[in-house]
Amino acid sequence: MASGRPRLTVLILAAGQGTRLKSKTIKLLHTVAGQPMVTWVARAARALKPDRVVAVVGHQADAVRLALGDLADAFVLQTEQRGTGHAVLTARRELSQLPGTLLIVNGDLPNLRAATLKALLSVHRRSKAALSLVTTELPDATGYGRIVRDETGRVIRIVEHKDADRAERALREINCGIYAADPSVVLPLLARLKPDNAQGEYYLTDVVHRTIEKGGMVAALRHEDSPEVLGVNTRAELARAGALLYARKAAELQDQGVTILDASRTWIDPRARVGQDTVLYPDVIVEGASSIGADCVVHSGTRLTDVVLGNGVIVKDHCVLRESRLGDRAEVGPFAHFRPGAVLEDAARVGNFVELKKTRLGRGSKASHLAYLGDADIGPGCNIGAGTITCNYDGTGKHKTTLGPGVFIGSDTQLVAPVSVGEGAYVGAGTTVTEDVPAGALAISRVRQLNLEGWVARRRAKTGKAGSTHS
Repeated sequence: MASGRPRLTVLILAAGQGTRLKSKTIKLLHTVAGQPMVTWVARAARALKPDRVVAVVGHQADAVRLALGDLADAFVLQTEQRGTGHAVLTARRELSQLPGTLLIVNGDLPNLRAATLKALLSVHRRSKAALSLVTTELPDATGYGRIVRDETGRVIRIVEHKDADRAERALREINCGIYAADPSVVLPLLARLKPDNAQGEYYLTDVVHRTIEKGGMVAALRHEDSPEVLGVNTRAELARAGALLYARKAAELQDQGVTILDASRTWIDPRARVGQDTVLYPDVIVEGASSIGADCVVHSGTRLTDVVLGNGVIVKDHCVLRESRLGDRAEVGPFAHFRPGAVLEDAARVGNFVELKKTRLGRGSKASHLAYLGDADIGPGCNIGAGTITCNYDGTGKHKTTLGPGVFIGSDTQLVAPVSVGEGAYVGAGTTVTEDVPAGALAISRVRQLNLEGWVARRRAKTGKAGSTHS
């Protein structure tokens, strides 16, 4: 850490279940724009470069730990969920030894930006408050904790919806579950809380009133962008949170020179990168940390997951590509399927209904239609005919097919691995290749054609059926 930089600890509250989603999976593990929602909160916190990130876990604790991974430095188990105040107290041992500011964030805020957290810290430090929080206003605040202010506009307490009276429920300013605090002030106050509320829980919000009683100052950052700071509690809110993240990403890419024909029907993972002058058609899904180069065109109905596309790549309609790499000016589809490990070198082409798995297609090579290429290394300048199959699995293990440069494979060919075809060799249509083919050779294994003259008439006479050439 740079000398003189304010010290910061982040506490993420990630122990709750979230019953309103009506799911076997706790809400913080539900996916929002490609990641569990709690990871978005952790990423926003990490952008502040804190000294330490601590996560309080409870329900499905192991899965939450796995989701957060190295985004958290420490985990504290809350075995009994008795409210937000109790969650913070559970982590008291981790927090009490750490100097500086304590930032407390609910784990159900996937749209939260690092900039908002920075703004809160700025307000907190500038005002020298004991406790600061983020608020926002809603047309209908049902279900949220209300912000109560005095006649001068100062925050004096927060009242949860179930504990609020009629006048308090009419208030529109709500608590967002994001706090900055002096731990030496807040932690002792939390230790003296009592669960005197309808839920019988220890509310972190009760500390606001206690802080003021003790002469401490409470500051508030009123945030204008409500959707950013609202928690997710229902399936509808889950969908809206994802839509907001996708919309942000689309707007960011459009500002960088990417053409998105219909942003409302294009879903791009916030982690993905897309180059200038690339065109994305409607109903394209880009998932994971995909990287798409410049001047590419991705047509409708295509799903790209953790792929790397070079410059000038064309992906036609209704393709599925996962964990694959395409070189410059490669062309794919329509209706192509790339499984993990597929590689197209520069200017290689794959057409309709072609499937690749752990296969490299060399520079300028093409498989135009109706082929399965698995566990294959195909050199440059090759032509793979329609209906070609690399028979890579013998019932026990997988085996490799190798094609040298300039190989021509005729239609309806089976390459029974392990097998290799040498440079410039030809394989005739309908051939089953079971032995290596030398360079420059022609391999043919089909049976010689036999025409039996008059066979149809003799068959009809024998069966007594006139037959027909039409259905």
